[in-house]
Amino acid sequence: MREEIRRVIERLKMLRTNLREHDFLLSWEQSEADLRAVVLAAEAFEVMFRANIDARPYRGGLAVSIFRDQSTRTRFSFASAASLLGLTLMDLDETKTQVAHGETVRETANMISFLTEAIGIRDDMYVGEGHENMAEVSRAVAQGFEEGVLPQKPAILNLQCDRDHPTQSMADLMHLRKTFGSLDALKGKKIAMTWAYSPSYGKPLSVPQGIVGLMTRFGMNVTLAHPPGYDLMPDIAHIARRQASESGGSFEIVDSMADAFEGADVVYPKSWAPYEVMQRRTEYLRAGQTDKLGALEKECLAMNAEHTDWECTEDLMAATLDGEALYMHCLPADISGVSCERGEVAASVFERYRAATYREAEHKPYVMAAMILLNRFEHPDRVLFKLLSRNQPRHHVD
Repeated sequence: MREEIRRVIERLKMLRTNLREHDFLLSWEQSEADLRAVVLAAEAFEVMFRANIDARPYRGGLAVSIFRDQSTRTRFSFASAASLLGLTLMDLDETKTQVAHGETVRETANMISFLTEAIGIRDDMYVGEGHENMAEVSRAVAQGFEEGVLPQKPAILNLQCDRDHPTQSMADLMHLRKTFGSLDALKGKKIAMTWAYSPSYGKPLSVPQGIVGLMTRFGMNVTLAHPPGYDLMPDIAHIARRQASESGGSFEIVDSMADAFEGADVVYPKSWAPYEVMQRRTEYLRAGQTDKLGALEKECLAMNAEHTDWECTEDLMAATLDGEALYMHCLPADISGVSCERGEVAASVFERYRAATYREAEHKPYVMAAMILLNRFEHPDRVLFKLLSRNQPRHHVD
């Protein structure tokens, strides 16, 4: 395993990235070298953990998480990443801060950052607000550092916003790399990112947007499928088409789940709310018209109910390449007959790929740790080599 880690670090050393003191907010704003560096550093951390090698570059400092939506995998992944690096996790509960008394974003950001190395933010509920809030936090701590208030600028990680979910899509990219052997082997592979029926309301658009915004960078043939009216944000298709053209891949939008699955190497059936619905929800909340949210939810659920046939079934899987496409999901999936009466995926399909989706999720803590490492250290390869050479056990075996 040590030789495997050395090879990974040597490959990382060859890359020229732009991640030092640059926040990871949107995957399509990062260079291809940046993305490859995250995958390599995450791989190094993952192998070191399995080899029982202590990978902590820190002996103190905070990692602060801010969650404005419910979370299991992302919340615990960020906590795991902090522990892996030797940082202490602090989960900021805004109901227990002075925000309610008028404390500004700029002030809060600086007050939580004195000994903080990384801030992870999940703000995915409202279109037009999540990414903007993260960018404001980034500007605030940068200003605090420039003015000498903060001894360092913490890394800001997007743990999911209204536009993108980069820690998820990067974990998905690692899963694809492990499945097909390399990132270069993804070129020409077809991935179907499709809407799927859910009996719940208001799921963010950031996962499908993150997938089409990332996989088109690596020459994949990306097919986005959804019923009429379930469009993503308008600029996402433009970004995906441009990136596909640059990478030698392709991007198309279809209105048939069956067409998307035909001959696919990878399928990713996942529900999301229509962009127009998410816009209206934000408008109602900004205007204080919370009384309209109930009617909007009923309207959205009724729209969903018109497309219960958008389910990942055995028949659809049989139409994929050799009938053996890789099924992917960010979890939790709406499993027909298990977590709901009708959902995104048939129980037999999900059970066959259940362990694989768990492994898909396993990569996320290492991706987050890699993003922090690449942001905070000028020579991350040297840090990893020192940790490897130190050869301290993560825990002692009896």
